[in-house]
Amino acid sequence: MTRGVGVNHGPQHSASRGRITSPSNPQVKAIRALRDRKERERTGHCYVEGIRAVAAALESGVHVHQIVVATDLLASDFARDVVRSAERRGAAIMEVSPSVFQSISSKDGPQGLALVACQKWVHLSDVRLAPTGVWLALSASQDAGNVGSILRTCDAVRVTGVVLVGPSVDPYDPSSLRASTGAAFTIPLARASWSDFAAWIAREQVPLVGATGDAPTSYRAAEYPPRLVLLMGSERDGLSDAQQASCSLLVHIPMRGTVDSLNLAVATSLILYEIFGHR
Repeated sequence: MTRGVGVNHGPQHSASRGRITSPSNPQVKAIRALRDRKERERTGHCYVEGIRAVAAALESGVHVHQIVVATDLLASDFARDVVRSAERRGAAIMEVSPSVFQSISSKDGPQGLALVACQKWVHLSDVRLAPTGVWLALSASQDAGNVGSILRTCDAVRVTGVVLVGPSVDPYDPSSLRASTGAAFTIPLARASWSDFAAWIAREQVPLVGATGDAPTSYRAAEYPPRLVLLMGSERDGLSDAQQASCSLLVHIPMRGTVDSLNLAVATSLILYEIFGHR
């Protein structure tokens, strides 16, 4: 199942070379430091935890820096198979005690399996759009869980790529990775300022579809072009006037209740699935 995994053939730390039992071990401290965004950006690494998320990341062909295993916490044959398969392909295995794994973990009831992987980014200036396909742009999104859930939906409907526009949350934040269940490694991710993003839209001559509450057209009644970029605003502020003016089509999601907006992940999923249905 991990046939596409890219591995680091550096020093290995398997059971045969001893299990790490101290939370003060330098390697353990380096992994724990990846909770901090500045450290993730400095190293280009991220921390992925959980059997399902690790398996999905490996299946995507992510470049593995290190796999972290607490054998005593592995409770399924599937988890043990994931470790054995990655080890056969040369992945560096670091075995730790349950207490050390818990000191690293960001989860309640950790499952004993995690990995440190290299982040995957594309440069928006290098992206050329095909005649068909959908890209998603998230403007100033600040909720890591929302971004992870959105990436999971993007994988489900085969979105071509995702652009984080402006000051946005890190999609490699542990909370985002946990919500994405590995989808962060299956979809091209790019970062751009609004001006660079607008220049890319103009260069590619691609329709920009925006979502806003006062748009005249329902998202279900709209006619979507064969290629487009869907622009979703921030959780708090939505799309600015300038962003709305840049869109060739604006859509809204009808609401009859008293709340004034939907959760960003829910709203994005509704529109993406409507676009998906039109295809």
